[in-house]
Amino acid sequence: MNRELLMLVEAISREKNVERDVVFAAVEAALAQAAKKLYEGEVDLRVAIDRDTGEYETFRRWHVVPDEAGLQLPDQEILLFEAKEQIADIEVDEYIEEGVESVPIGRIGAMAAKQVILQKIRDAEREMLLNDFMSRGEKIFTGTVKRMDKGDILVESGRVEGRLRRSEMIPKENLRNGDRVRAMIMEVDLTLRGAPILLSRAAPEFMIELFRNEVPEIEQGLLEIKSCARDPGSRAKIAVVSHDKRVDPIGTCVGVRGSRVNAVTNELAGERVDIVLWSEDPAQFVIGALAPANVSSIVVDEEKHAMDVVVDEENLAIAIGRGGQNVRLASDLTGWKINIMDADESAQKEAEETGTMRQLFMDKLDVDQEIADILIEEGFTNLEEVAYVPIQEMLDIESFDEDTVNELRTRAKDALLTIAIAREEKVESVSQDLRDLEGLNAVLIAKLADAGVQTRDDLADLAVDELIDITGQSEEDAKALILKAREHWFADQE
Repeated sequence: MNRELLMLVEAISREKNVERDVVFAAVEAALAQAAKKLYEGEVDLRVAIDRDTGEYETFRRWHVVPDEAGLQLPDQEILLFEAKEQIADIEVDEYIEEGVESVPIGRIGAMAAKQVILQKIRDAEREMLLNDFMSRGEKIFTGTVKRMDKGDILVESGRVEGRLRRSEMIPKENLRNGDRVRAMIMEVDLTLRGAPILLSRAAPEFMIELFRNEVPEIEQGLLEIKSCARDPGSRAKIAVVSHDKRVDPIGTCVGVRGSRVNAVTNELAGERVDIVLWSEDPAQFVIGALAPANVSSIVVDEEKHAMDVVVDEENLAIAIGRGGQNVRLASDLTGWKINIMDADESAQKEAEETGTMRQLFMDKLDVDQEIADILIEEGFTNLEEVAYVPIQEMLDIESFDEDTVNELRTRAKDALLTIAIAREEKVESVSQDLRDLEGLNAVLIAKLADAGVQTRDDLADLAVDELIDITGQSEEDAKALILKAREHWFADQE
C-alpha cells in the first residue's frame, strides 16, 4: 500500500505538472480529514508521510495560547502554563503534539480522497498561476468578460480570472460576454473561490494608472499625479505637479489636441476630466480645484481643516456644480472641507464670529466692547493668544500701554485656568470607560459631557453627523472615534 501511495503521488505530479511535495500535502490533508471522523468535536490533526518510504503517522495537536486569552477552541488549544508542564521551554503559538492511530488508506472513501487531492492540486495550480501573474507587477488587468455572477462580472486573462463587482463598475456602462475590459487590480484574496483578483473601474487609482500609461513623463518622474477624485462615468479631477520647470504639467497631461486626456476619457465611458495644478499652499490648491469658478476670497480654518470660499453671484452655481458635484470633487481632491458662500453669507458669518469673539473677550477678560474690538482688529481670536503671544506684539498696539497689556495677559491666564479646572471636573464626571477610550482628550471629553454623552455606549450610539456637531471634528475622525467606541460590542458578540 505504501508503494502504491508513492506511485500515485508520482503519477499525479507528472500529470498535473506540480511538485511532489504539493501532492504529498494534498494526500496528507485527505488522510487528516478522514481521521477527524473518528473524533467528536473539532480536533486538529496532522498527517506526516515519509517521502521516501510512503509510511505515514498521524498526530493530534493543540495550539499553545496565552493564559490570559483563555480557550476559545477547547478541542484545539491548550493554555501556556499547561503546555509548559509537558514541554518546559515551549512558547505561545507553538504546538503540543500526540501520536494517534492512523486511518488506513483503504478505509478512506476512494472518491472522497480523490476529490480532496484534486481540489488541493487545483488550489496549488491556481496559486502558481496567480503568483506568475502577480510577479509581472502589472497594475491594470486586461481581459475578456467571461460571464456574470450575481451581478458581478468575471473577467478572464489567459487562465487567470478577476472579479469586477457591481459597485466597482462605471454606472450605466453595459458590458457583455466577450467584451474586452481593463480594470485596476485592487486586491488579491486567495480565500475567494474562482476569481481571487478583485478589480475596479471606479477607483481613483484606475484613472491615475491610465494617465501613467498615456503620459510617459509621469513614469520618467518629470510629472507626478498628487491626487485624484472621481464621480465615475461623469466627472473627475486630478492634481498634477511638475518636477521639471521645462515641463508644463497640465498641457503635458492633455496632450496634442487633447489626445492623452481623450484616451483616458474614452476608456472611462466619456468621464470628463479636470486637470488641476497642485500647490503646496492649500488655499491656492483649493482655488485651482474649484475651476472653472472664479474665487473672490478664501478663509482657512486650520483647526477644523476647512475653508470658507467666497464667490460672486454669477460664479456661485459654477463653484457648487450640478448636484454639488464640483465642490464635492474639489473637497475630495484637496482633502479640505470646502464651504461655498456668496459675499452676503460671508459677511453675515464674519459678523457672527466677530460677535462671538467680542462676547468671549468681554466676559472672560472683564473688558468693555472697545477693548474687545481692538483685540479683534489686531487679529486676536482666542484667550490663548492674548495670554501667550510674545508680549512685544501687544505692546506694539497703540491703544494699549504696558499696564493694560500685563493686566489683559493676567486676566486671560486666569480665565484659561478656570476653564481648565471646569473642563477637568467635566472629564471626571463621565465614566472611566469613556475617559480611557483611545482618541479622546480632555477637550473632546468636555464637549461630549456638555452634550450629555457620559459613557462609551452613549458615544457609540451617536451618528457621525451628531458627533461632528458636538466636537467639530472632521467626518473621517468622527467615524473612526465612533467605530472605536463600538469595538467592545463586537468583542462581546464573539
